[in-house]
Amino acid sequence: MHIVYNAFKSPGKFKSRQKEDSQLKQRLEAYQAACQKHSDTLAAIQKYLPGWMPAFNINQ
Repeated sequence: MHIVYNAFKSPGKFKSRQKEDSQLKQRLEAYQAACQKHSDTLAAIQKYLPGWMPAFNINQ
């Protein structure tokens, strides 16, 4: 109940969090698209470094 009360009390924080979540989702989708687009290059790198994937920095 406390969480719901705080959400109604400060809607700006909730909207801000929604915006951050939306931006993070967009960035993750772009990362996945780039990995798929460059899958041949990634496969060549993974021959020498098995399991390697480009980093996804969640804090940017």
